[in-house]
Amino acid sequence: MRNDYLERILSARVYDVAVESPLESAPSLSRRIGNTVLLKREDLQPVFSFKLRGAYNKMVRLSAAARARGVVAASAGNHAQGVALAAQRLGCRATIVMPVTTPRIKVEAVAARGAKVLLHGDSYDEAYVEARRLSRRGGRTFVHPYDDPDVIAGQGTVGLEILRQKPSGIDAIFVAIGGGGLASGIAAYVKRLQPGIRVIGVEPVDADAMHRSLAAGRRVTLPSVGLFADGVAVRRVGRETFRICRTLLDGVVLVDTDAICAAIKDVFEETRSILEPAGALPVAGMKAWAGNGRHRGRTLVAVTSGANMNFDRLRHVAERAELGERREAILAVTIPERPGSFREFCAVIGPRNVTEFNYRYADPVKAHVFVGLEVHDQSETREILAALRKSGLPALDFTGNEMAKLHVRHLVGGHAPQARDERLYRFEFPERPGALLTFLTKMRGDWNISLFHYRNHGADYGRVLAGIQVPRRDDARFRRFLKDLGYQHWDESANPAYRLFLA
Repeated sequence: MRNDYLERILSARVYDVAVESPLESAPSLSRRIGNTVLLKREDLQPVFSFKLRGAYNKMVRLSAAARARGVVAASAGNHAQGVALAAQRLGCRATIVMPVTTPRIKVEAVAARGAKVLLHGDSYDEAYVEARRLSRRGGRTFVHPYDDPDVIAGQGTVGLEILRQKPSGIDAIFVAIGGGGLASGIAAYVKRLQPGIRVIGVEPVDADAMHRSLAAGRRVTLPSVGLFADGVAVRRVGRETFRICRTLLDGVVLVDTDAICAAIKDVFEETRSILEPAGALPVAGMKAWAGNGRHRGRTLVAVTSGANMNFDRLRHVAERAELGERREAILAVTIPERPGSFREFCAVIGPRNVTEFNYRYADPVKAHVFVGLEVHDQSETREILAALRKSGLPALDFTGNEMAKLHVRHLVGGHAPQARDERLYRFEFPERPGALLTFLTKMRGDWNISLFHYRNHGADYGRVLAGIQVPRRDDARFRRFLKDLGYQHWDESANPAYRLFLA
């Protein structure tokens, strides 16, 4: 191995600022998934994240002259707090460049520790480029959030503690991956001492840079990343972290937003602590890995890596947690528009708890009902769908339909027969002032907006559903508008949720 990480980790200087976080049992979750679940509580660190370990271990090893010049870092939040705390403890100046999408709670926490905060760019990558420029210009040390041996070694002390707290019997450790520093550090230590323990990374489906890189055999740069789990929103993993993970990691599990929200709820029910999305990733990945009875009777460790959660994001988490557990089914059911049909429909679904029910008269023959039902699992959803169809009630499962869950549930009954040439698009707007004005300015003045729906989800991108009336003769101009706009977008004009409820 290019660097002897065992020696580096054993000699890491982290406990001037970090605590040895507890390894706690999660009995309720253990019963539900048929495995012994242990939570490595890195969310209990002084900055509510493991990141201070690597940052301090890097900075404490700098020369006195280097510390006197100061340090620069780029971060979506947790690494920034680690650098700020380390600088405060070591008496050096720190400048932190953060994306403008960073949750306010993280920005304020960094500034409160005396670091200078600069907001720049919509993503970590843009902040990184600016931080590198500032570092070169001022001759200051750049403290990388993950691609540095000293940082990796500092994070590796998490693995050291896990094996010290439970020397035997662990089958797998689940770790969130952004740039790969924590996974690399844990794997480097654990695999050296107990190679039989699986170390499994977890990434969001919309920020899976390590998963794609391992599959390709080289580092892959993602064109864009989702920002719900902002702590792991990295488009390209580190060179050194990729080398280590390629050699030592036992796999990567991908999970979606709903699964992350369900994991946040799981940990809250166990500990009464609220993790941030990136901090709950390992729990979501562990549940997916153990799902459907594939793995039972194992001892599994999930590193709960951060708890810097914006309060306003809890609304979104609460909405999606039941869907992530597959304990709520979202269905679109077509019933006859005649007296007694609702009663017949309710007789088919039986004594189940109705979580949502949306309907509006729009047609003299048929009615389209948007309904949420509490279920135990996906098999029950399939049973309900079969029963409805057997009764002559056409039904579609919208539980996995992103547009239906984000927008249509709030807009049912919005048919607009007069909205000719309407095209429906879903956009992700940068969550910053002026994003809507940019959209309207670039759009042609003779194209009418016939539908517009937006809901704020904290530090995630602003999610917008827009109906735009564009004549077919303007096809080329409309494609050029979308390209020039530069926002992520999806054509939803053929989406069955749109056809049933909005078109």
